[in-house]
Amino acid sequence: MAPVEFVNVRKSFGATAIIKGVNIDINDGEFVILVGPSGCGKSTLLRMLAGLENITAGEIRIGGKVVNKMPPKERDIAMVFQNYALYPHMTVADNMGFSLLMNGVAKSEIEAKVAPAAEILGLTKLLDRYPRQLSGGQRQRVAMGRAIVRDPQVFLFDEPLSNLDAKLRVQMRAEIKELHQRLKTTTVYVTHDQIEAMTMADKIVVMHDGIVEQIGAPLDLYDRPNNLFVAGFIGSPAMNMIDGTISPTDPKTFLTLKGTALPLAKPVDAAGGRPLVYGLRPEHVRLDPNGIPATVVVTEPTGAETMVIAHLGGSDLTLVFHERIQVNPGDKLGIAINAAAVHVFDKQTGQRL
Repeated sequence: MAPVEFVNVRKSFGATAIIKGVNIDINDGEFVILVGPSGCGKSTLLRMLAGLENITAGEIRIGGKVVNKMPPKERDIAMVFQNYALYPHMTVADNMGFSLLMNGVAKSEIEAKVAPAAEILGLTKLLDRYPRQLSGGQRQRVAMGRAIVRDPQVFLFDEPLSNLDAKLRVQMRAEIKELHQRLKTTTVYVTHDQIEAMTMADKIVVMHDGIVEQIGAPLDLYDRPNNLFVAGFIGSPAMNMIDGTISPTDPKTFLTLKGTALPLAKPVDAAGGRPLVYGLRPEHVRLDPNGIPATVVVTEPTGAETMVIAHLGGSDLTLVFHERIQVNPGDKLGIAINAAAVHVFDKQTGQRL
């Protein structure tokens, strides 16, 4: 196990900058997820950590040692890919132990390492099978087992669950998290799925356009996003964003562009009527017959909760109610907003006020 550090890391392809000065500290034994939309640079950053991409500038350190020019095999890392990368002509046991075989490890020692890894991953009864005889989830476990037997300082995961169906992704999320809790190995995990990031990570790094937007614990990012990008990216359904300004007569009232008054928990200093954005999570509302009027556009009952898209203050908002409500398109609702959970952002800079 070892800490990992990215120090002002940059990556360019010709004149095009892909990574633009990234600084990240990953503690020993921490599970860190790099998350962001396609093209944000998260996979490139992981590949540079693995030694599969050269670094244009900056330093990457593993266990305090600069590894910029160190080949992948000397970095003491193990990587799990999206496409499993299993050898089809080898059994599960041979796939798991292949890297050790290539390093000249004795067969008896390989078997001694493969057996406990297979036990951890529930693969003991499958060691004699070939990849074609396995399900997608089982193949992903074999790929993880191949990484475990190497006993590396750092595990790297590159979108390992993208090829699995929804139910299996949920199962594998729990299994990977449980595996980390057992092994306590420093783990860097890349995904574009913010639900994976929220449910698995000790710490999330939100990336956008080659820069780090925010680093923090999952609930810290959810409750205190630094800017509009993080606020809109973290959370499902996404945060509602409503354009408007602060009332000139009441600094605790936000006025939408249509003049609808929305509550704030404390005064916001936004002199001159500068444009702002009112951020409201879908679950931070409740029904109130005397509340802000809204018109139902679509209802989506899921059983445990009811999601409603409603027109309010000139915008269509997504609202989540944790009870079953019977409403139809065109119905009128009264909405009460939890003002203490509201965020206000500067529209021009995107920063939270």
